[in-house]
Amino acid sequence: MSSCLGGGLDETLKALNARQSGLAPCRFETVRLDTHVGEVAGIDDIRLAPAMRAFDCRNNRLAELALRHDDFEAAVRDAMSRYGENRIGVFLGTSTSGILQTELAYRRRDPATGALPSDFHYATTHNSYSVARYVRERFSLGGPATVISTACSSGAKVFAAAARLMSAGVIDAAIVGGVDSLCLTTLYGFNSLELLSRHPCRPFDATRNGISIGEAAGFILLDSMPASSGQIVLAGAGESSDAHHMSSPHPEGLGARVAIEAALQSAGLRPDQIDYINLHGTATLTNDAAEDKAVFGIFGDRVPASSTKGATGHTLGAAGAIEAIICALALTHGLMPGGGINSVEADPVLRTRYLIDNLHAPLRYALSNSFGFGGTNCALAFGVA
Repeated sequence: MSSCLGGGLDETLKALNARQSGLAPCRFETVRLDTHVGEVAGIDDIRLAPAMRAFDCRNNRLAELALRHDDFEAAVRDAMSRYGENRIGVFLGTSTSGILQTELAYRRRDPATGALPSDFHYATTHNSYSVARYVRERFSLGGPATVISTACSSGAKVFAAAARLMSAGVIDAAIVGGVDSLCLTTLYGFNSLELLSRHPCRPFDATRNGISIGEAAGFILLDSMPASSGQIVLAGAGESSDAHHMSSPHPEGLGARVAIEAALQSAGLRPDQIDYINLHGTATLTNDAAEDKAVFGIFGDRVPASSTKGATGHTLGAAGAIEAIICALALTHGLMPGGGINSVEADPVLRTRYLIDNLHAPLRYALSNSFGFGGTNCALAFGVA
């Protein structure tokens, strides 16, 4: 993965252990907003291979940056040698994809006709499918490929989609993940909804007042081969669609609760078997309150939980993927990252056992929550083999 915490698993783990945040005052592009963002360093230095230049945009460069870390390419090549290129799928989440490329192209419209410049390629940049097509062609894969764009649950729902095709025998492995990059539409759009905080976001804090937008890319290789001891497994996935409101969650967290319960049922787990929960935790008043009701209603105040968005920002369509990876790090290293990086005062109204500081303990199962606009919810259960 690559996020504002750094590139790769080691840098991410180091930042989480040190309780560091990658959020900084917004200096992105021409944006003039009093907010903090999680901008990834080095994206503009990435050069795509000559055969892939038609895909050149910030979102695909961010994807490429992440693919170069942690020997991920070698793992994919190994799966290809075992299963063949037609038995590996690509399932990626994104919200705005390469929309920045269109924003930049509009600045260069023909002054007489309004036509977009001839070097603008919508299909391979702005199009939502662009990032999945890029990854598929980069590895010369022939299996099914799709992009899921369900707002902030996108990068989690890809796990469920890939698992279904693996269970059906259509594929043997899948590249799953999420990629979302900064653009003007996202920043000014959330500002128009009055959801941006002027400060680094403070999930589950009494003074929380909005989100901090981030960008990130995270990739995971799901493999049908039986897991070896110590490997991370996708134990279960649960989805729901409550359609309560276009941008607000159900105030009682009903859709979230259905997704969590479905994930536990899918994994064959009881609530008391979950050791850590990575919350959706966006740091808005309504979202955190609704999630708290759903989580407390199932787990009570027993399970340590935190939101890592105070470190990474809310990476939208990539959030589910990078938070799944953070769960994998938690399970591997016995680290439950504290969510109080930017906190002022824990909200006494919220009853979930929210971790302000890091907690270290052996873990067997972790849950990751991702809830999107329109009530598209997903919860994932991960375990250690």
